[in-house]
Order: sequence, then C-alpha cells, then structure tokens
Amino acid sequence: MNRRIIIVFTVLAITAGGFATPSPPAGKAAQVAETVNSIVYDKDNHSMTLSWTEFGTSGDYTVSRGGSRLATNYISIGSISKTIFVDSNPNEDKYENYYRITRGSTTITLSLENLIFGDNMYFYDRKYEDVETAKSEINAHFGTTGQGRDNGEWTVKRQAYYFKPGNYDPGGTGSASSPTANSIELGFYSHIGGLGKSPGAVRLGSVFTRPHLSGGANATCTFWRSMENVTVQRDFAWTVSQSTSARRMLIESTSKYISDVGTNNFWGSGGYISDSRFTAESRPNWGGQQQWYTRNTLFPPGTGSMGGAYNMVWQGCIHAPDADDVNSNIPATPVIREKPFLFIDGDGEYKIFVPAWKKDRVGISWSAEDMGEGETQDLLTEWYVAKEGDTDIEINAALKAGKNVFFTPGHYALNAPIQVNRVNAILLGAGIASVTLEPTEKNTWGCIYVDDKDGIIVAGLLMDSFNSTTYQIRVGEEGADSDHSANPILLSDITCRVGGVQSKNVQVQASMQINSNNVVGDHFWLWRADHGTQPGGAARWLRDRCRNGLVVTGNDVTVYALFAEHFQEYDVLWLGDRGRAYFLQNEPPYDPPNQAGWRSQGDRVEGFAAFKVANTVKEFYGIGFGSYAVFTGTDGYVNKKNGYEAPNEPNVKIEKMVTTRFSGPGQIQNVINGIGGSTENGTKRVAVYHNGEGTQPFDEDYKLPDRESWPEYIRMELR
Repeated sequence: MNRRIIIVFTVLAITAGGFATPSPPAGKAAQVAETVNSIVYDKDNHSMTLSWTEFGTSGDYTVSRGGSRLATNYISIGSISKTIFVDSNPNEDKYENYYRITRGSTTITLSLENLIFGDNMYFYDRKYEDVETAKSEINAHFGTTGQGRDNGEWTVKRQAYYFKPGNYDPGGTGSASSPTANSIELGFYSHIGGLGKSPGAVRLGSVFTRPHLSGGANATCTFWRSMENVTVQRDFAWTVSQSTSARRMLIESTSKYISDVGTNNFWGSGGYISDSRFTAESRPNWGGQQQWYTRNTLFPPGTGSMGGAYNMVWQGCIHAPDADDVNSNIPATPVIREKPFLFIDGDGEYKIFVPAWKKDRVGISWSAEDMGEGETQDLLTEWYVAKEGDTDIEINAALKAGKNVFFTPGHYALNAPIQVNRVNAILLGAGIASVTLEPTEKNTWGCIYVDDKDGIIVAGLLMDSFNSTTYQIRVGEEGADSDHSANPILLSDITCRVGGVQSKNVQVQASMQINSNNVVGDHFWLWRADHGTQPGGAARWLRDRCRNGLVVTGNDVTVYALFAEHFQEYDVLWLGDRGRAYFLQNEPPYDPPNQAGWRSQGDRVEGFAAFKVANTVKEFYGIGFGSYAVFTGTDGYVNKKNGYEAPNEPNVKIEKMVTTRFSGPGQIQNVINGIGGSTENGTKRVAVYHNGEGTQPFDEDYKLPDRESWPEYIRMELR
C-alpha cells in the first residue's frame, strides 16, 4: 500500500472516531498535506476537507455533493482554483457525502467510504439512488468480469456490493433466469452484503447466478460467490456449485427451483446455505443438484423431498425433508458460531458483528428484532482494513498491534505467511479476497499460519499458490495439544486452490492441516484444480502437485460442509480422535496416469480413499459422504479400491455413504473397506459402517510435514 495513503487513513480513523490524539510530527503532517485525492472528516466542526492532485489544463475546479456515489441529485457547493476545499455544511451522516470535483472534461469522486474500503467495494443507498441503479451496475460488471472462462473464472479481480437499509427491488415477473425478472446477476469472486442489523433491513428483488457451461444448463463451474444478511423478495435462484455460500438470508420466494436454469438437463455440483429462513408457502427445490449442505435453516412446513440426486445434508434445520437414501436429516448442530459480518450500527458507524458460540443449535440465530448473541466491534478503532496492494508486512504488523483484519476484495501477494498469533484474533475477507504465494519465491511455507490459541477466526478467504509451499493454511504447530473447548478456533468459508493458473510447476504438501484441538470448520472447498488456464492432460499430474487436501491431527475437530477434490493421495486424512465430519463432496483426481503410480497402503491397494480415518483413531463420527469417479485423464486402467476407509473400532461410525461414476473408464470398486459394490454397476450406497463389517485397512505410515517446515523467522509460540 502507498505510504501516504496509510497516513491519511490513520488521520481519518482518529478524526472520524472522535477522540483526541497528539498532532503528527511535522514531516508526517507535510506528507498528509501532499496526499493525493484525500478526504478528512473533522467531527468537532462537522466539516470535510478535500484535497486532490492537480488535473486538467485551465479554469477553476467545481465541487458538487451527493448523498451516495450514484446519487441522482448532486448539488453544486463551490468553485475553487486551489486543490483543497472545505465543506463546512456536509450532510449529517459523514458517510453520506460523496464529492465530484470537475475541471474541464475530467471528474474525480471523493468519499470517506472509498478512502476506508478502496475501489473494490461498492456501496448503495436507496435514500439517494434510483431503484434500478444497483442492479444495473452489478449486471454491467457481470458482463465483463463475472462470466466464465477468460472473463471471470481465472481473473484476479474481486468485488463486493454492500447495500444500506432500503428496498432495492425494481420490480419484475417470472423466475430469476427470465429477462423479465430484472434480476441481479452475481458473478465470479463477488459478494453481496446487507448493512442492516438483520436481513429484513435490505430488500432485494430477484437474484440469479448464471452458469456459463453447456449453454447455461451446467453450473458445475459456477464457483466463488457469496451473499449474506439480505432479503430476496421475488426469486432466489442460487444456481451454483463449490465455494459459494448464502448466509443469514430471508428468502421470501423461490418461484421455480433454487437451481433455476434449463429443465431436466440442468446439473450442479453442490453448494452451501446456512442461518437462513424461507417464508414462501411453497418449499424450495434443489432440482438438478448432485449434492448440497444446508445448516440451521427454517423452511415452510413439510417433510417431503426438496430435490437433489445423491447426497443432501440438512443439519439443525426446521421442516427439513425426511431422511432417506439421498437425504440426511441431522437434528442439531453440536457446536457453531456464525461467520462475522460488516454492518452499520445505530450511531452511523461501521461495525463488525462477531456471533457467539452455540451448542446443539436448531434453527436461525437472528430475528427481525434481534441480531442474535455476539459481540459488536468498531471497525475504525479495533480493525485494520486491508486493501489490495497490502502484503504480509502490513497485515502481520496490524495483527501484532492487536488489530483484527478486514480484507477488502482483492488479490493479496505474500512474501511470508500471515501469522495469526493472539487469542480471539480475526481475519475476515469480503468479495472472495485471495491471499497468494506470488510473485516471490521466498515464501515456501504457506499463506496463513494460525497459532494454537483460543478463539481465533479465519473466514471468507481464498488461499492460492503460484509457488510451491508446505501448506496453504495451517492451524497449530505439529503436536499442539491445548484445550480450546471453551472458545474454539473457527475456520469459515475457506477455499484452498492448487494449480489452474500458474504455468510453472507447483508442489504443495497439504492444502490445510489442522493440528490444534477443538477446531470448527464451517464450509471448505479444498481443490487441486482439475482445469485452468494451462493445458491439462498428463502434464497436470506433474505440474500441479498436492498430496492431501485436509490433514487433521488435532482432537475434537468438527467440520461441516467439506468439499475436497482431486488430490493425489488421500483427499482427507483424519488422524485425530473424537472428530466429526458432516457432509463430504469428493471427486478423485482425474489424472493419475497409470495404476502402478497410484497405489496406497504400502503399494498394496489400488488408489487412495477420498476420506481416510487412520487405524490409530479410536473415536470418529461422519455422515453424508459422496465420492464420484471421474477418471478421464488416465491410461484407461486406473481404479481405486475404496471410496472411504476407516478402522474397525467400536466408536468409529460413518453413515450415509454414496459412490458413483460420472465419466471415464475407471471405477470405485467398493464403498468402504471392501464392501458396498463397484460403481461399474451403478450408484452404490452403504447406510452405516460401524466396527467390523468390512476388511480393516493395512496399518500405514503417513508422510506429514514436520517442524523443519517452519519458517525460521516465524516460530510458533510454544508453552
């Protein structure tokens, strides 16, 4: 980040916060005076001081003010020949002051919100804007960066759209995919957030996520987008697959299907909804989805099916479908805290709400009158707002200074891991913010290291690797053994991606390793990319290398909504005791070139299981596991012996497992431990595996990172 911008932000935080502070040294004051395109609010005098770099060739600068960036009525408030202007009578709410400075044919816009949050966060306010404004702008972005292939899936552009309380429905008819619906179309690496205290404060019309494959009928690559804390009034057509989350939503209508494209030929590969309420008389339907995970959501009365082909998991939901082969209905969520979110409080200031931990939760955490239990933190005084261009240096310095970090949408290049090293520290990303190991070769350890401390939260971030690394994210040092049961560590909406973008060889040992005890994971997509901008085929097996997606060595770890795909050994390797996993979506790697090079358990077993519970584990519970064979990049003779493997122990139990084959010649030969049958004969299911029905896997030594993988200058704090 430009140093002068940092200084201005510091001044802004002090003046906007309204507390006294010593004046900066003369040198720093001079730097502030030289700062380009800045705005400073003086709370005591309720005035705004604007300054900008000279532009244009001749004439005075004219200054006009509106209540929002896209306000319909900007009023002229002055003309000046200098590059500084004081507005002594701004709008009462300091954030409702947007200034256009014009000279000749050039206009620039200044606002406090832009200074705080940067260029990739877009704010809307119905007090000042036409009802069509937000929809039109978001859809214009979708047309250039939100679509698939070169326009969206591999771009480094990130964006978030935040709505202040109001009704933004422009009106329309029909299902969300219809042109007459006037839907917001949300694209890749995009986020919609409501800034009210509850979802009812921000009311949108219709929302659609348009797939780009197979003429719009295939949503299996509709990735990386999210929504939270808003109402959808007409049609919520969340036509998505992995790394997509809808949280804290009030959904008043789903006019067709939640997957609203095509007819019977539509298909998607799963998604995630939590802490939401559907209020329409008709129940939503996930027709065309292979699988889905839904947590703590309230549906209209009924118990019948709501669609889905293979693996639908409903946890802590009210009026969920009855359990059957496809549907797993889990009455409660044993331990959870919801993801923190940005909002505007009653005093007009930006805050972060951090929900409280809850046990055995059923239903939603909020009501129209109540945000729910939790802590409210002031953004300007308790948080560091990171913007694209910040590196590990600024982010780690902020954490060391006691700040939590809000990542505005962007692509953050790291030369060293982000070190989350204190109790209750929070990293919170917006707009699918990504932290990447590039362009330097110096970071060979990972994107994020989380210390073994109570209450840490990492949420809403994409870990990417343009260079080889030991981990992408690690929680706790090897051998960590602290008890965090009173205040667990939370990982929420986390994506780890290996390959797909870079042209050079990349090797990652484990995308995510959880060594700490009492960690809760709430929605992961761990992905060794099966496609990308670089050629695939045999080269990908050697170019994009990663042994494991998730390795768990800690005890009492709970994971909800786990998507883990295409890793070269065990996609999930579970070594800790008393673990719980609710929902797995998996495809094995497409591209093991031959069977001889892809064998496990000391070369005695064909392939690697999708989910491996080690023989040393004495207690584990899992439910709702799906693994689907897609061996399309092999020599034609590659299979895997088991979809899942677990020890025959009295307290190890896995329920509702399914395997099938989507394409390619290879098969999953058994569901678990040699039983359940081969996908050669269609979809196979095992309702319960519990202590001894199949063949115990061979004992095995696992290749795990060790302490030598630590960076020398970032030693984990030991007791």
